[in-house]
Amino acid sequence: MSPELIGLLGIILLLVFIVIKMPISFAMLIVGLLGFGFIVAPSASLSMAATEVYATFSSYSLSVIPMFVWMGFIAYYSGVGTNLYKFAYRMVGHKPGGLAIATQAACAMFGAICGSNTATAATMGAIALPEMKTYNYDDSLSSASVAAGGALGVLIPPSVIFIIYGISSEQSIGKLFMAGILPGILLMFLYMLTIYILVKRNPSLGPAGPKSTWKERLESLGNGLFEVMITFLISIGGLLLGWFTPTEAGAVGAASILIITVLGKQLNWDGFKKSLMDTVRTTAMIMMMVAGATVFGRFIAISRLPFALASWATNLSLPPFGIMIVILLIYLVLGCFIDALALILLTIPIFFPVAVGVLGYDPIWFGVVIVLVVAMGVITPPVGMNVFIIKGVAKDIPTETIFKGIWPFLIALFVCLGLLLAFPQIVTFLPNLFS
Repeated sequence: MSPELIGLLGIILLLVFIVIKMPISFAMLIVGLLGFGFIVAPSASLSMAATEVYATFSSYSLSVIPMFVWMGFIAYYSGVGTNLYKFAYRMVGHKPGGLAIATQAACAMFGAICGSNTATAATMGAIALPEMKTYNYDDSLSSASVAAGGALGVLIPPSVIFIIYGISSEQSIGKLFMAGILPGILLMFLYMLTIYILVKRNPSLGPAGPKSTWKERLESLGNGLFEVMITFLISIGGLLLGWFTPTEAGAVGAASILIITVLGKQLNWDGFKKSLMDTVRTTAMIMMMVAGATVFGRFIAISRLPFALASWATNLSLPPFGIMIVILLIYLVLGCFIDALALILLTIPIFFPVAVGVLGYDPIWFGVVIVLVVAMGVITPPVGMNVFIIKGVAKDIPTETIFKGIWPFLIALFVCLGLLLAFPQIVTFLPNLFS
């Protein structure tokens, strides 16, 4: 049996494990162990796995993960998300569809200190959905707008998925963060335009709320937005200017928002403890995924499957752009069934060498485009992680109602993807400016 065939069978076995709901980190670890042992030797497989798992948990570069994760949980438990929504609501809530539009702005701002699509969706869902219910917003529009807005958390830096992509592909995390800013803002405005068009066609979907005075708007300006701006400027700004490494930027950001929220009496002792516990749980989950993906990646590399795939891609009677479309379609399909973080870890060893080494695409651009496609997966059936998070927040809204409202936002995502494919400068402008 050829190594390439063993690699293909390993991927099939992995998908079987995922279907039977085995934790993805363990599924990747087991398949990697078995496959590597089958091609080389069982003893070599065990030695490789031990080395890779230890290297993962002792890696300095991965210590950036708990820092940015903790920064997001401090923001969550201190009520920063609530203040951000109030600010956005007072600015545009009086417009038709204004509450849903305000939700997109709040999701983008919260994503600037969170880095997680699930945390962004959960936070904004708990805050925005009751408000939209009060003003008789259509359940499908309100729930879908929050689920889609949560995806902004993986594009706007800091992003945990960008960190994982950068480590897996050995790319600059700072450049990836810079590259995600303009696409994240673009997607936010496309979401807002989608809501505006929907409500313009059917005003009953999103009735206007009461208009706030300029005094109320100015008062809300100092709550929530201040914490985000200070944290973002110190952490991400320092990273972009070369003052900090990614790990240092995460530590400085977490320290900044901790000090601000403690001094402002927004974070109590109970919230502090919960932020630490959630950070430990989330970090452990991510680290186990990285360890499993590393072992699986070693198996895929030794099976020579990426080289076979690269050879197949170069022999296709398609231009590089056509092959890239095929790769994106594969990501789109897999994203319907596999969690975003796991999908990045699973596929980078396979597709990164093809896209960058064979087709010659910019690795930073490829990372942003892949993260955008993966973001589609968090709102598409049957997995749709953000949809099920919103369902957990709004138990009275049927799941099919949320999925029904998702389609206009998926169109906005496809438009954004098309613009990034047609104008890669949207992604590369800021990284090139600061390089």
